Amino acid sequence: MTERLDLTTVINASPRKVYAAWLDARAHSAFSGSKATGGARVGDPFSAWDSYILGVHLELEPGRRIVQTWRTSDFPPGSDDSRLQILLVEAAGKTRLTLTQTNIPDGQAEQYRQGWEQFYFAPLAKYFAARPARTGPAAAKARTAKGARANPKAKARPTRGARPKPKAKPRVAKRTRAKPTPSPRTRRRA
Repeated sequence: MTERLDLTTVINASPRKVYAAWLDARAHSAFSGSKATGGARVGDPFSAWDSYILGVHLELEPGRRIVQTWRTSDFPPGSDDSRLQILLVEAAGKTRLTLTQTNIPDGQAEQYRQGWEQFYFAPLAKYFAARPARTGPAAAKARTAKGARANPKAKARPTRGARPKPKAKPRVAKRTRAKPTPSPRTRRRA
């Protein structure tokens, strides 16, 4: 017999950003606090939590849905992988993340429920809280306003479609030609 989990949380980021963080090994490692590896294409294997979690991406809909095979080193020998589905829906500028995990070995669902909440949902919310979401025209204006950069030494990036100004050519002092002194041969005799 197997068990099932259905969990929902709200993350203060766009579905596109949550999707990217979940599938990008660097971002996944950053929010979870433990090593993650793998690609971001259907059929790519992945690992998380220093290979405690292993799986393969089965279906990917950017910014909307992730379906994976999923197992931990705690699964009994010979047990099938569980199936993990993550749905991402935009809700008032945030993301409603719905996680459904099926085919969990009998007696393990509660430990994974706690794990999802403690080691994924809370750190993911904290990860995005440290990266405030800035969207809309007002945020774009603030980003491009003079002095709006957080790091005053950082170079401002041009806005989309903006062309860099051509560099001014250095001014060279104009050389005036001295009139040639006539040679002794070309002097007129007076």
